[in-house]
Amino acid sequence: MAAIEKVKVVVLGDSGVGKTSLTYLIAHNKPLMSPGWTVGCSVEVKLHRYKEGTQAQNTFFVELWDVGGSNGHRNTRNVFYQPTHGIILVHDLTNRKSQINLQKWLSEILNQDNSNPNQLSSVEVDSEQFLGSTQIPILVIGTKFDLAEEKQRKNQYRRLASSIAEQCGADELFVNSHQPR
Repeated sequence: MAAIEKVKVVVLGDSGVGKTSLTYLIAHNKPLMSPGWTVGCSVEVKLHRYKEGTQAQNTFFVELWDVGGSNGHRNTRNVFYQPTHGIILVHDLTNRKSQINLQKWLSEILNQDNSNPNQLSSVEVDSEQFLGSTQIPILVIGTKFDLAEEKQRKNQYRRLASSIAEQCGADELFVNSHQPR
């Protein structure tokens, strides 16, 4: 039997956007009925069979590192970032500020050697420089799709052109964490 490779995916976003519900849904394929606040970090795991039934099939042990979004712990979050094999940036579709803040989250994880965490708020992601500087896959997920009003949903699609997902060449999904698919 071949060894199972381990993959670490860091899940980042503001406090309350639904990271815990999302990671639980991915790991267990069922909704988390009463999520709590994450202090520090919480890890969910999943055995993923990649391209099962083909010659390229492989099995991965995926760790989903749900990093707490509280600003009070910003100075210590970087201990959870290395090594990282993938990043999921999460925002709440009913909270525009949480999408805007994804820029700060991406800057925080990419500039973790930066000795002054207060500088992160002024860091912009240069998409041309970014695309050539990292090989880490990024996925952007908008949560609480079920709570977003129809008008908000349409605006979300229009804003895609200016979203962080397009800036860093990532895919973006909108999900309802109460419905497994």
